[in-house]
Amino acid sequence: MPSTELSHSYDIAATPAAVLAHLADPENYIGLSPLLVDVRDVRCEGGVTHYVAVERFRFLGLVRHDNVIQVSLRTEDARLPDEATVSGEVVSPGGVRMDYRFVVTALGDGGSLVVDRLRLHAPFGLLRYAAGKAGAVQAERGRVLARRLGRGT
Repeated sequence: MPSTELSHSYDIAATPAAVLAHLADPENYIGLSPLLVDVRDVRCEGGVTHYVAVERFRFLGLVRHDNVIQVSLRTEDARLPDEATVSGEVVSPGGVRMDYRFVVTALGDGGSLVVDRLRLHAPFGLLRYAAGKAGAVQAERGRVLARRLGRGT
């Protein structure tokens, strides 16, 4: 299956522990991705959080499609206060799969550098569309996360 990797980096005015805490809660992804409108069926098993998320797509401004995806999320905090990671997998209908990883590293000013990497796998006809959407989500995620954690942290 064709695949591509996307990477986006951004600075956040919060410690790695604060960024990790925010990214570890599935509910916080609503609005963090402009497509995500619902999170449900959250359960933790063996250190992995599993949940169902709903992405809402609009085509031509008229047709709405809710894409129900299965998500797993793992956190790693053994290197705090200097570094933390959040990683997992997304399984979407139509054969689209994504592995994701956020590496959050402390900066000297009390903030963090977040490196957001996605490895996207999709059938030949869907890869370009899925990569375009995923790249737009990454860019927005950096802006929203900076807004959310930039105050009072």
